Amino acid sequence: MHPREQTIFALSSGRLPSAIAVVRVSGPQAGTALTLLAGKTPAPRIATRVLLRDANRQPIDDAVVLWFPGPASATGEDVAEFHVHGGRAVLAALFAALSALKDVRAAEPGEFTRRAFENGKLDLTEAEALDDLIHADTDRQRRQALRQLKGLLSDKARDWRARIIEASALIEAGIDFSDEGDVPAELIAPAMEKIMALLGEIEEVLAAHGKSERLRDGLVVAIAGPPNVGKSTLINQLARREVAIVSPYAGTTRDVIEVHLDLDGYPVTVIDTAGVRETDDPVEQEGVRRARARAAEADLVLWMIDAEHQTIPHEGAAPVRTVRNKIDLGGAIGGERRGADFEISASRGDGIPELITALVGFAQDYFGSGEAGLIGRERQRGLLQDAAVMLRRSMDVVGRGEEFAAEELRAAALSLGRLLGRVDVEDILDSIFKDFCIGK
Repeated sequence: MHPREQTIFALSSGRLPSAIAVVRVSGPQAGTALTLLAGKTPAPRIATRVLLRDANRQPIDDAVVLWFPGPASATGEDVAEFHVHGGRAVLAALFAALSALKDVRAAEPGEFTRRAFENGKLDLTEAEALDDLIHADTDRQRRQALRQLKGLLSDKARDWRARIIEASALIEAGIDFSDEGDVPAELIAPAMEKIMALLGEIEEVLAAHGKSERLRDGLVVAIAGPPNVGKSTLINQLARREVAIVSPYAGTTRDVIEVHLDLDGYPVTVIDTAGVRETDDPVEQEGVRRARARAAEADLVLWMIDAEHQTIPHEGAAPVRTVRNKIDLGGAIGGERRGADFEISASRGDGIPELITALVGFAQDYFGSGEAGLIGRERQRGLLQDAAVMLRRSMDVVGRGEEFAAEELRAAALSLGRLLGRVDVEDILDSIFKDFCIGK
């Protein structure tokens, strides 16, 4: 039997032990599994309390079960759910009983969602949104993923594709009736109007939300600078816990330390890097190399200095904000900035709220209106860009022959079909669904 025709099961709730654990079963044997373990098949979509028993009629657990006959289920197949007590022994016994059934096996990562996609329950953009929703760390990420899951992009893409097909039909009709004198012109003119309007909509989406997909990954802020200026103390302040070793000795930080923060709903990764200086220590040299590399890749660099270290700030593509630390040892907030963007005392906490407010403001400017954007992933942006290029090309080549324009329109429709996952996407499905957790 083909793996896709087998019945799969997995734990779909949180880490064990837990109060309740939910085990989902999907496939042609889901009803059989439910009947054998529960002793009956309950009414569809009605929670029913039963005593689960294995093949030897030994009790497994006092549980609640649900039955969702396909295609009216999450995967489009027959689906059974077992709500059991979340102990490891209970789950082990239930999994053993399910595995003993013919053509029933444990699910692979993302297999439930992939079956839902293959059965037309959701398209590829909605499947990607579901993965984003599961991995959302901040409220803004959650809201963006939820909008995508509701079909924000897929509804647009389906409409765009239908309009491309309409325009293509007009042009191809013109080709078919090319011997009828003025008929082709009467058909091509409205087709070009449709294409121009459609191209404008797609380009508006691409231009307005250039960084909306970055909301998934978050903003990267690197704390860099010379040794012993308080970089590790600052990251501990931002994290509100000790994540980095603080020492008066230069060169304590040898590797890159990352902290993931939620700043007003924006996902921000702050990295603490090794102090940048010349050294003969090969381990510290590697730390400095990594520090320079991560700072070069960051979206913002906080370059820290103090009264004793006035090193020239990091040079790179990312914007740099200079942070003068240790003001508690001299000077005061509100005095002369002396070239620094911020003045703080990382050990005492002075100036930290103002620095965090500035980081939130930078994130707002960086993400812009990305929260309301249609595009959630680079794959989606690339396919929309391809479609826009082909639409523009169809208008450029129509004067050379309607058949050239028709071919470009077919390619544009194909790009939108790939966006939705309805054509020519088998090569990317594995890479997308392997990132899902088991049970989804």
